[in-house]
Formats: sequence, structure tokens, C-alpha cells
Amino acid sequence: MNLSEMESRFEQIPAVQAIGVQALRIHQFIYVNTGGRIGHRLGGGSRALILRTVGARTGEQRTNALTYAKDGDAYLVVASNGGARRSPGWYHNLRKNPDVEIQIGTRRIPVHARAVLPGDEDRDRYWKVVNDNNRNRYRAYQKATSRPIPIIALTPR
Repeated sequence: MNLSEMESRFEQIPAVQAIGVQALRIHQFIYVNTGGRIGHRLGGGSRALILRTVGARTGEQRTNALTYAKDGDAYLVVASNGGARRSPGWYHNLRKNPDVEIQIGTRRIPVHARAVLPGDEDRDRYWKVVNDNNRNRYRAYQKATSRPIPIIALTPR
């Protein structure tokens, strides 16, 4: 078993998940409430963006802090939901309303979201970019679920 597989198994422990979820909420709170001055850079060289969507069912504004990678002009986020059976809510919001806003640090950027699924010509390249950026976690998450994990390309409008 390699290190990323061990990390993935560790992350599946309920107590670890609860602590991780709380840490992510705290990170998002700080990122949003400092106007992006704190929260863009994460440990290990990762970076986070703020994704602002409109709820698919509610029509309410939704905000999520997500790690991202870059490929050309595209900001890439992954709807892994930690390898859960279902995609995260923000993915469903993007499918209904793909014109959204992201925030990188203090800069807000209007973007268009495109789901990149198996069979898309960009899929393999994007998968390598995001998986390398997140220390192979997405590979482990994909092994944990039968659904294809979508990559979302967010391109400036």
C-alpha cells in the first residue's frame, strides 16, 4: 500500500472525516470573511478558490471553498466528494447554472463551468493535472466509488 492509499483509508475514518469537515468549514469562513486576503494558499503548495453558485433547487446563493489546479486559462476543480456515492451539491448547481463566479485570493472572476467526464478529449490530461496537484487523492477517491468523478473546467467569460 502506498502513501496516498494509506491517507485515503485514514480519511475514511468517521472521526477523521468529522475533524476534516470542521477544518474545511473554518477555512472557508476565514477565506470568505477576509475578502480572500487569507485562505488562497493551503499547506503543501495547494491553492483554494471560492466558488459562488446558485442553488439548483432553492435559487439561493451558495459558496464553497475548493482546491484547484490550472491548465491554461481553465481553473480545474473536482467533484470528488471524498469518493462518496453522490457528487457534491455544488456540482448539481453548476449543471443547472453553469455561469458562475470564482474568487482567487481577492480577485473575483466570472466563469463558465464545463463538466469533463470520461470520453471527453481533455479528460486524461485534466485528470493528471488535478491528481498530481492533490497528491493522488483523486485516484484513491475514484477507487472508492462506482460513479465517474467529474472534473469541472471553469473558464473566464
